[in-house]
Amino acid sequence: MTKPTPRTRALLGLSAAALAGLLAACGGGNGDGSSSTTTPPPAQKSTAPAGATQVKADLTDFRITLSQQTFTPGTYAFVATNTGHHDHALEVEGPGGENRSSTIGPGESTTLTVTLKDGTYEIYCPVDGHKDLGMKTEITVAGAPVNKPDTTPTTPSTPNTPGNGY
Repeated sequence: MTKPTPRTRALLGLSAAALAGLLAACGGGNGDGSSSTTTPPPAQKSTAPAGATQVKADLTDFRITLSQQTFTPGTYAFVATNTGHHDHALEVEGPGGENRSSTIGPGESTTLTVTLKDGTYEIYCPVDGHKDLGMKTEITVAGAPVNKPDTTPTTPSTPNTPGNGY
């Protein structure tokens, strides 16, 4: 066997590089000679469970935007949509505990159903330090007036008269 010359090695290297480039360009084939186009996966249909208030959560690189800012105790379905270019997830942490959604890719969505109690909650992306990059927000859940009969003692009304009220 003869030793390849530097020129032969260079030609073999160029041929290998050209073949690799050709294979990369043709990588979308199905193995049967046909080709296909790569399309992103369809977004998951996300609906709020019965009795839950739906809140849209837009997850971009690196910010979370909620469709509402006022919360009262109750069940919420956070519909998280990834409009960024990186994988994201949604985590809600507060008095009710910690709840995390699945990780979703760009263009995908998921629903995280959480029961919120009175208190302050942090909502953030738990993926790869995204929280430290500013992908977080805070909400306060405050009790709404409950429709109960008024049990405050009442006093008979008196006409407005000047004086000390005795």
